[in-house]
Amino acid sequence: MGSDTLDGNGNPDPSISHYYTFSTDREAFFDEVYYPLVQNESGGYDVVTSGSAQTLTQFLDAQSLKYGTGSNIGVYHENLFLSYLPTIIYLVIMIALFFFLFRALMGATRGNQNAFDFNKSRARRVDDSKVKFKDVAGCDEEKAEMVELVDYLKDPKKFTKYGAKLPKGVLLVGPPGTGKTLLAKAVAGEAGVPFYSISGSDFVEMFVGVGAGRVRDLFKTAKQNAPCVVFIDEIDAVGRQRGAGLGGGNDEREQTLNQLLVELDGFEDNSGVIVIAATNRADVLDPALLRAGRFDRQITVSLPDKEGREAIFKVHARDKKFASDVDFSQLAKRTIGFSGADIANVLNEAAILAVRAKRDAITTADIDEAIDRRIVGIAKSSKGMSDKERRQVAYHESGHAIIGLTLKDSDKVRKITIIPRGQTGGHVLMGPDEDRFLMTKNELIAKIVGYLGGRSSEEIFFKDVSTGASNDIENATRIARSMVVEYGMSSLGPIQYEKDSGSVFLGRDYTNTQRNFSIQVADEIDKEVRKIIEDAHAQALKIINERKDDVSLIAETLLEYETINEEQIDYLLKNRKMPDNFATQKDSALSGAKHLQEVEKEEETKKAKETNNEDKKVEDSSNNSETK
Repeated sequence: MGSDTLDGNGNPDPSISHYYTFSTDREAFFDEVYYPLVQNESGGYDVVTSGSAQTLTQFLDAQSLKYGTGSNIGVYHENLFLSYLPTIIYLVIMIALFFFLFRALMGATRGNQNAFDFNKSRARRVDDSKVKFKDVAGCDEEKAEMVELVDYLKDPKKFTKYGAKLPKGVLLVGPPGTGKTLLAKAVAGEAGVPFYSISGSDFVEMFVGVGAGRVRDLFKTAKQNAPCVVFIDEIDAVGRQRGAGLGGGNDEREQTLNQLLVELDGFEDNSGVIVIAATNRADVLDPALLRAGRFDRQITVSLPDKEGREAIFKVHARDKKFASDVDFSQLAKRTIGFSGADIANVLNEAAILAVRAKRDAITTADIDEAIDRRIVGIAKSSKGMSDKERRQVAYHESGHAIIGLTLKDSDKVRKITIIPRGQTGGHVLMGPDEDRFLMTKNELIAKIVGYLGGRSSEEIFFKDVSTGASNDIENATRIARSMVVEYGMSSLGPIQYEKDSGSVFLGRDYTNTQRNFSIQVADEIDKEVRKIIEDAHAQALKIINERKDDVSLIAETLLEYETINEEQIDYLLKNRKMPDNFATQKDSALSGAKHLQEVEKEEETKKAKETNNEDKKVEDSSNNSETK
């Protein structure tokens, strides 16, 4: 029997139901067998034990030990509730903590749904979409396909009398921001049938089997409300090709995809349910998902052309006020390569800039500044640059511009600026007059020569080069290498020498490039790339030397005005000076950045004056109080 029969104060432990005491004069004995000893008033020792007293007395008798009589001092009954209370409290706290954490987790991932509805679909039903087909611009052919789909939903007999069947699925493929989701919303606004919207990432959760259950629930709901449309945004999150993923999460995603394949074209009848899906990564989708019978139509939503961009400008300009100098046709020329989302962002930024400058309407300068922000970044103050650096940047950008103005295969020079933006100290904005889908060898070489024009200008005028040309060299090398190994535009002939064989699911750092050539051929490739770069560099040096006066004229003008546009460049080269009315046309000549900086300076000066006036009033009032 151990010492735990007493509490810390030497008193009987109330958690033990029976206690007996015995007196003896053999302290050593009890120390050896670890019985608790309490010295009594007579100098002897009391033994406290629990359980059967008879067992202890038999043991003491067997050892010929003497012990006192009248040893039973009573029975202590434990309080069972108090003895188990700490355990109960601990269990309640743990259960409550687990419950609240579970609710918080499910609330964060499932919104306001029941925490135990794991397999319930999270698709949102859209009954009254405000987006119509008139709000979709820049993709007329794609919109025509979707209009036909809506006509089928509204009047299926119009098609069934010819034996046509309702397409089961439509896959919208294209770069980000081209209007794939907007087209789906327009279908919801025009169809007049139930429209269920869900993201591909909403299917898969941390629990195994949830994704497949949600797919079943989604299509069950859709069948009950047929005819209807189901829209799955970013379907590549769940529809990636099977067998190439890593980890257990891949198994869950594959189960979800398998269930989606079954629901799209399985044994069950899904008539009346049209599935529209959107993705910008069609290359990663599973082939079984793309076959006819699941997605009967694949519509590529490309970047808008010039007419499309102009139409998009007009759509987003409906609720905005513009100055008379705004020409959407010219803006469409300047925004080659912009998506619909980019154009919407440009006009929104332009409106913010107009408010900041306290103008009543959006001007061309505001839109120019917004375009520059979108392409290069926010304008920065050039105060941190030394005069030497500003001069070197001016001649660098002038070198780029002269190459573009000289070579017939080069893009047109739209604007030159030495106002720092993003990671650049200045930039030359260039672009073709029309949309271009192919590039010739001469056009690619002109691009390389243009990239090397800035460095060549520094070599000629400063007899030195700077790190400002690092990005130009990178772009020039990339184009030259692509000409050799991809486009077959070298003496090595029309052979593709490199192929990316990495899995599309893994990050690009994990992929590898398959080389189908020998070390000797690799050396020949390097020589061809070097030859293209060296020839382009020599051509750039020749052009800069031949037009040194023009380079200096543009550079010195940039040092004075910081930004000049296409019309002003043309006037400058013809008349060797800037227009006489340039000062009055500052807003249209500049990108808007300098004007905004002046407005901000005026506001700061005004605030400083107001602060000084308030301080002066406080000082005068305190002086008057002291006088009184």
